[in-house]
Amino acid sequence: MNQTQLDARTRTFAWPDPAVYAAHVGRTTGTEFMRMMIAGELPPPPIMHTLGVDSIEGADGRVTVTMSAREYHYNPLGVVHGGVLATLLDTAAGCAVHTTLPAGVGYTSLDLTTKFLRPVTVESGRLTCVGTVLSRGRRTALAEARLTDERDRLVAHATSSCLIFPLPEASP
Repeated sequence: MNQTQLDARTRTFAWPDPAVYAAHVGRTTGTEFMRMMIAGELPPPPIMHTLGVDSIEGADGRVTVTMSAREYHYNPLGVVHGGVLATLLDTAAGCAVHTTLPAGVGYTSLDLTTKFLRPVTVESGRLTCVGTVLSRGRRTALAEARLTDERDRLVAHATSSCLIFPLPEASP
């Protein structure tokens, strides 16, 4: 056995069937959907388990997502991969937009402009990402997300444009 194999770490996790919460999309307002997920009435989507998200909170145009930086987030340079940070930023911004939507309306990210300001490692501790809707119209919304480390230092920032659209009627 070589040194790399001896140093290997493992991570195992499970996730609920995504169809469980997908069946609820569009049947409630975005705020109610988020409330149901936070309360545990709906399971979180699999990406939350994949990333190791600690918590999600929010309503009415603002969402907070927390996650502790872990080794399994690292890239080859020994810091948390930018894609992990971008996913947190996209999640917080998109979910903030979701909280503003009435029943029967959905959204999707059109773009995500991200600025990475400092490296993130396990020493960064618990990360807090706050997404806020800056503007919402009939067809698009603009949101921002700010990601801070445990010492409240800004580590990344993003803006996101989202397309807002009517969902097909859910079948009974």
